[in-house]
Amino acid sequence: MPTFIYKARDTRGQLQQGEVEAVSKDAAASLLGSQGLILLEVQEKKARGKPLDDLKRRLGIGQPGLAELILFSRQMYSLTKAGVPMIQSLARLADSTANPRFAEVLREIVRDLEGGRDVAGSFARHPNLFGTLYISMLRVGEMSGRLDEAFLRMYEYLDRDKVTLDRIKSAIRYPSFVIVAILIAIGILTVLVIPAFAKVFSGFQMELPLPTRMILAFSGFMAAYWHIILGGIALAVLAFRRWTATEKGRLWWDRAKLRIPKIGDILLRATLARFTRALSMALGSGVPITQALIGVARASDNMYLAEKVLGMRMGIERGDTMLRTAIQTGLFTPVVLQMLSVGEETGQVDDMMREVADFYDREVEYDIANLSAIIEPVLTVVVGVMVLVLALGVFLPMWELTQIASRR
Repeated sequence: MPTFIYKARDTRGQLQQGEVEAVSKDAAASLLGSQGLILLEVQEKKARGKPLDDLKRRLGIGQPGLAELILFSRQMYSLTKAGVPMIQSLARLADSTANPRFAEVLREIVRDLEGGRDVAGSFARHPNLFGTLYISMLRVGEMSGRLDEAFLRMYEYLDRDKVTLDRIKSAIRYPSFVIVAILIAIGILTVLVIPAFAKVFSGFQMELPLPTRMILAFSGFMAAYWHIILGGIALAVLAFRRWTATEKGRLWWDRAKLRIPKIGDILLRATLARFTRALSMALGSGVPITQALIGVARASDNMYLAEKVLGMRMGIERGDTMLRTAIQTGLFTPVVLQMLSVGEETGQVDDMMREVADFYDREVEYDIANLSAIIEPVLTVVVGVMVLVLALGVFLPMWELTQIASRR
């Protein structure tokens, strides 16, 4: 809870100074007034941040994640449905959350609400945490007097979104682990093991087989320049991350990810499932379609798809139907387009979008379940080829050495 420094006069006119803990500045003033003090000045005491905490904040470490936002949405739904005032609900959650950065954001929202700002406007001052879709849902809930439903819908959407992301991560975890293990094994063999064999082979006057010469050349290069290679890889990764942080680089990378064989198709359908579910939720809550498309585009977490969605918005503003603009994107399957056509004809686009989201979710779940069955044979072949090359390079000269020894 924030601490406030105050100056006040008591009933005898004597100056009083001190500190008091309160939810906000107004709450501190009310508390001091109830004690019979005439308030002269009250200011929030600014805590001195530790250098390590400041560094973490600049690097983005400790920022609230999706799991914390899901829990917050669920808690806010329960509190608002129970009739607890918004300011009091946020103050309680700020005191109970374990993330200092999240607590600070919630206290800032409390101060904005006490200053007269509306709910959506207070949350909108933190766009990195609460996206456009979240703020749009709160604005509609505030206008309709159903903030509890807005928080519930966001909880359900974010929770479903997290399930999809976790499935994708679990599907690529095993291949990633295998690839990393292979790279580590290659590094150990080329830097430590192969040079030991090279010393043995150099003691004999014999022509080494081609696989052996290739392995020894590669091993010598790695052993001599491993620090330069690691530094180059680190610089390349850093440069790539800096470039993808730009608008042009992010657009290229988001488009490239969707073109990766098999995995890109799963990522595309998972992203479209998030898009259609978010659009269904926004339209079902009464958000205008152009405003809903803006919020959903920014919530898609893919700049390539976001540009396509914003293109749909521009087409609708020109008077085109949603079906025609969806066809122009080239992203949706004929089945989805047919469902969208039915939704426009019946005036139930939100219901059809929810059906589309369920359709994509089922496809993604099936593909993820079978992804390992597709990747494992490929990885087995890659590992087999590497083992074969290493075996030929090491054991062929040893076989020749054995033949020379037997002749003697």
